[in-house]
Amino acid sequence: MSARLAILCPGQGAQHAQMFDLIDAGRRAALFSEWQLEKHLGMPVAAALADDAALFSNRIAQPLIVAAEMAMWSALRDALPAPAVVAGYSIGELSAYGVAGSLGAGDAVALAATRARLMDECAADGGTQAMLAVPHFDSGRVRALIADHRLFIAIETAEDSVIVGGANDEALALQGRIRGYGERACMLPVGVASHTPLMQEAAERFGEELRTRRFADPRTPVVAGISAQLVYRKEDARSSLARQIAETIRWMDCMDACAEAGVTVALELGPGTALSRMLRSRHPHIECRSVAEFRALSSIESWVARHF
Repeated sequence: MSARLAILCPGQGAQHAQMFDLIDAGRRAALFSEWQLEKHLGMPVAAALADDAALFSNRIAQPLIVAAEMAMWSALRDALPAPAVVAGYSIGELSAYGVAGSLGAGDAVALAATRARLMDECAADGGTQAMLAVPHFDSGRVRALIADHRLFIAIETAEDSVIVGGANDEALALQGRIRGYGERACMLPVGVASHTPLMQEAAERFGEELRTRRFADPRTPVVAGISAQLVYRKEDARSSLARQIAETIRWMDCMDACAEAGVTVALELGPGTALSRMLRSRHPHIECRSVAEFRALSSIESWVARHF
């Protein structure tokens, strides 16, 4: 079987001050200017990267992560084989459509800033929100525990691993209950209940915004986070990007969709290594690495080339 490449675009949680460092400083500056990144952040990029409070705030994190992924893709794409499929986790799904050629990189960054603003505004109307990672705990039991609470399954990553979103006080209570069973449950550095019905207003408003933006049919199929179906049409891209703000991300199924598409090699654009680790664990036959594991772009290119 011939080698087939998947590009993975992560979401929030692993952003850090050095996440643009693999890219030449001159190229970075040109891209930041072209994409008006400072305007979208509302502050200098260097200041955002140097301030953890800013770096993990929703309004800064989302456009900054998309910019990091688009910058990495712009630096690598000409040296890599054409991907067979692209998959994005949470905000990373917006980057995935940039990688797939459905959106321009600058439009993806601008939309990330709009998405973050709409989600923040929605959260402000509904009280303090939170997201809780529950690994190694049967998802059926989690569903039973949250049935009568303002909590929802936001992301499914495995049969025994989910992320729950909802009201902050109820998330804290659930964390205490799960720890009482001797299991782990970790609050995530995210202040909005992404991928839950609490974000429905933001999803509807973002859908309206997406209809005003220029989209093309993806040149490479994108795995839709909410269904794990391959998206080939711009209309479906818009729908998926809007709906995923308020609906469960089925990342476990998305990984299976990559395997079913015949993927043999997967490269995560960073920041972080979570997606490549999860895919490697679920489908050990797929060679998985993240750009975050390398110290030079040439090393990334060489690693991919060895498999083709």
